[in-house]
Amino acid sequence: MKITGVRTVLYELDLTRLLGDANSPAGRKRAAQVAVFIDTDDGMTGLGIGSPAARSHIHSFVDNLLVGCDPRGVRGLWQKMVDFVFKGGNNGIANDAICAIDMALWDLKAKAAGEPLWRLLGATTGKVKAYASGIDLPLTDEEIGAFYSRMAHLGISAGKLKVGLDRASDLRRLHIMHDALATSGKTPQLMIDANEYWSPKQAIRHIEFFERHFELVWAEEPARRWDYHGLHRVSQSVTAAIATGENLDHIGEFMPLIANQSVDIVQVGIGTTGLTGAMQVAHMAHGFELPVSMMNCPANFMAHLAACLPNHLMMEVVDVGMDTILHSDQYIEDGWIVLGDSPGFGLTFDEDKLAAATVDTPSRDAGASPWGRRQGAGLYEVPLGEET
Repeated sequence: MKITGVRTVLYELDLTRLLGDANSPAGRKRAAQVAVFIDTDDGMTGLGIGSPAARSHIHSFVDNLLVGCDPRGVRGLWQKMVDFVFKGGNNGIANDAICAIDMALWDLKAKAAGEPLWRLLGATTGKVKAYASGIDLPLTDEEIGAFYSRMAHLGISAGKLKVGLDRASDLRRLHIMHDALATSGKTPQLMIDANEYWSPKQAIRHIEFFERHFELVWAEEPARRWDYHGLHRVSQSVTAAIATGENLDHIGEFMPLIANQSVDIVQVGIGTTGLTGAMQVAHMAHGFELPVSMMNCPANFMAHLAACLPNHLMMEVVDVGMDTILHSDQYIEDGWIVLGDSPGFGLTFDEDKLAAATVDTPSRDAGASPWGRRQGAGLYEVPLGEET
């Protein structure tokens, strides 16, 4: 089996509700991605999903480095791409390209073996515990209650709320999330996420306030992702675990956090230099007895990796329509993501829907954080409606 080339399709779609956090409190309702199809000489195709900005790099890496290679040597091909960009590092757009390609290669490897990826990776069961994540700062109280109630109906009892701009509002919304999750019949587990909006001292003050009212499983990104001194201080000052890592690209960026006891729950995802890179970070965390949590993705495809990690805690489920043009054989039952037995990731694109969603360039408001980091972040807190 040899790689013969790559095809990509840029698409954009409407989400089923607004997504937003402390940096983007107005939210967005569009999303753009690039579909990646790596073809082989035996007619088999591997599917990947990536960042639109990485499209040209994806073509360049495959055409110049991977054509003619056996796609089943995934780890070696991953290393070949990482070594190629060593001078600039596997960060940013280059990292995004490797992520999407690595996904497609693992899909090919599992398809060639005729197995679902979770089984190829060595998991004994294709089940992963889920938690609900509304990315919900723009939502009304009624919308927050409806989302977490719907998740509770699926048996999910853990939820993560976006916070950071208005303590009184955040506390009210935490009560709403708690009560909605309680309808699952299980004890709710609550998490908060400030998306790096606070300084370490601000984070300690706010988290301690919330902890006077609720027990928190974790507080996510309470300070900057690389601030191991600040994150360590927060971790030592509050009861909640400190979770971070979703915006780090590779193992080298996680090492200072782990070495300085600055992270209690290590977050990995497809952006951690693909499945291969995420696996490396997860194994490193396991060596330090740290749990990992898998970040969200369309159709929850990273659950295949989560299922084989002995230190995996639970995976983020957003359920916002990112997978409306995908066919998947996974579902959620009694709070668990249940993976199917289809070879590879068990994903296929609906060709008609993909064609209808195809665009030449993504719109600005379809980015994950279309307006960047919010005014005052880490310095002074700017309430909603007081932006300049």
